[in-house]
Amino acid sequence: MQHLLMIEDDARLAQMVGEYLERSGFTVTKAADATAGLGLLQEPPGALPDLVVLDLMLPDLDGLEVCRRIRAMPGDAGRVPVLMLTAKGDPMDRIVGLELGADDYLPKPFEPRELLARIRAILRRRGEGAPPPAKRLRFGSLEIDRDARTVTVSGNTCELTSYQFDLLVALAERAGRVLTRDQIMEAVRGRELEAFDRSIDVHMGRIRAAIEADVKNPKRILTVRGVGYVFAKQQD
Repeated sequence: MQHLLMIEDDARLAQMVGEYLERSGFTVTKAADATAGLGLLQEPPGALPDLVVLDLMLPDLDGLEVCRRIRAMPGDAGRVPVLMLTAKGDPMDRIVGLELGADDYLPKPFEPRELLARIRAILRRRGEGAPPPAKRLRFGSLEIDRDARTVTVSGNTCELTSYQFDLLVALAERAGRVLTRDQIMEAVRGRELEAFDRSIDVHMGRIRAAIEADVKNPKRILTVRGVGYVFAKQQD
């Protein structure tokens, strides 16, 4: 499931558009101002959003400046696609935004379907030229090798089924993000689970038994009561 970050101070608009995009198959994280939004981009590569929907008029910082700061970030964060939203009709704002590195620009008011179409077009273009994902994921002494489909802790091989490996990779790629059971199942779409989502808990228990030093006090896969699970970014 692709992850969108929406930086928008209009809570009603953010809620409405966020729900529409979630129904369309995205995970949406919302930030009400530039400071919060830029903070969410200070994440390891596997936890970065796939695209930022950025409002031009924010309470603490102009959206154009936010776009400039995003493009100045090192590594993958500086390459995250940006789609700018604005209530302004001045063509110069659009020109400046695109010159600062925005991938597209949509004036308000807009149809959610048009926003969705533009987001999908940007992601499709980026996907065509995107580098392959890292072959190995490392979190302290835990190493996940995608190609070999193996998991080791301190060099010792952990025994996981194929499905459990896919679940672990889905969590590790989104380290630091709380995922519901539905989101976890969607992340490994194409692989069917039993009829009810509590089966996820059984798999998580077995994954923990394989990778945690103390199953009763897990440090890698944490339960968020009433929501789901989060894979810890900082381990060991």
